[in-house]
Amino acid sequence: MNAAKPGVAEATGAGARPEGARGEREAASHVRRMFGEIAPRYDFLNHFLSFQFDRLWRKRAASRFREILARSDARVLDLCCGTGDMALTLAAKSGAAVFGADFSHPMLVRALEKAQAPATEPSRGTLHGFVEADALRLPFADATFDLITVAFGFRNLANYDQGLREMFRLLRSGGQIGILDFSEPSGALFKRLYRVYFHRILPRLGGSISGNRTAYTYLPGSVERFPLSEELKQRILTAGFCSAEYETWTGGVVALHRAKKP
Repeated sequence: MNAAKPGVAEATGAGARPEGARGEREAASHVRRMFGEIAPRYDFLNHFLSFQFDRLWRKRAASRFREILARSDARVLDLCCGTGDMALTLAAKSGAAVFGADFSHPMLVRALEKAQAPATEPSRGTLHGFVEADALRLPFADATFDLITVAFGFRNLANYDQGLREMFRLLRSGGQIGILDFSEPSGALFKRLYRVYFHRILPRLGGSISGNRTAYTYLPGSVERFPLSEELKQRILTAGFCSAEYETWTGGVVALHRAKKP
């Protein structure tokens, strides 16, 4: 188990807090505006700055839910879907009905463009489209979905616990969640190299290419603020889920959390 980060326990209690944001409402507004501004270069930067690993991580995460995705009666929701990469990955080889939700309109415009583009490989599932909505207050009825995923977006929620409660509300009994996000790398040398890249190189590259230095300064700050894997596991259990577990990939750079609704 990782040791707690000094001075972060209190900060992680509420959720994401971009610089200058006071309270949940301002935090959500800052995040929405920021992602809207970087939407035009978002996909390129995701792939470029992660050395294409983000594609692998999404596919690996989707493979962990193959039993649900194989069901033609399953309904799947990808939260904080951004430009739709995870939703499209889930739909690509599944029999399920897949939905995406995000509160950034410019991101959803790009997601829709990608969904309507000719597919590079046949899709067995159905992408039912994208909904513009806040992940903390979603316009779906209770017990609607069999699987809810969040790929690199959960840490941007203004209230982590409310996000988990909303996911719990929307899941059917026996349904699962999958939260894929950045984590704390293992190994002293790798951790040191990772921190240099993440805090010094990535903000400069991302800011230069996107034209928005603030967004790519926010990224490492949001990861620093995000609960460590063991703490997030406990938050998931507190929200009512069971069978909570996580696995880390690529030297601990990312973690996939899975849990079920009883």
